[in-house]
Amino acid sequence: MREKKYCPYCGEPVISRHLEGRDRQFCPSCDKILYENPIPATCLVVTSPTDQLLLVKRSIPPNRGDWCLPGGYIEMGESPEDGGIRELREETNLEGEIHQLLGAIKAHSSIYGSLVMVGYHICRFQGELKAGDDAEDAAFFHIDDIPPVAFKSHRHFVRQIFADAVVQAP
Repeated sequence: MREKKYCPYCGEPVISRHLEGRDRQFCPSCDKILYENPIPATCLVVTSPTDQLLLVKRSIPPNRGDWCLPGGYIEMGESPEDGGIRELREETNLEGEIHQLLGAIKAHSSIYGSLVMVGYHICRFQGELKAGDDAEDAAFFHIDDIPPVAFKSHRHFVRQIFADAVVQAP
């Protein structure tokens, strides 16, 4: 992840300074710490009435061509729940209803660095399954036939629903 070189508020160069117990970016002109926070994202464990798992095949980096859970970044002004439902609609054409919060965990993005990944379980949905947005394919898989799942955080949430599942990385 690239560090900021200039203050986003005044445009002056920033420096590194040891503050509050760690090295942080600091703007001497504004006399302010430039806090870096994790990016909020969501993923959805969507299960069919026959206990199949919905996965999407990524059409963009990172992990282009690999399977993962539907999900993505939460947008400004959006709740995590609304972000998850929007991502489900964009990537799969399905409208879903959140059944359960699975939790929030620290995750890593090779592009953006630190993430907070919020996982949800959806077991009621409607619509015609059709890949869209940044997914080149979308399909339901029997628990014994789950292909390798791209992201560690996604594998974590799948195991919460399918405790006995063997969920491998690509």
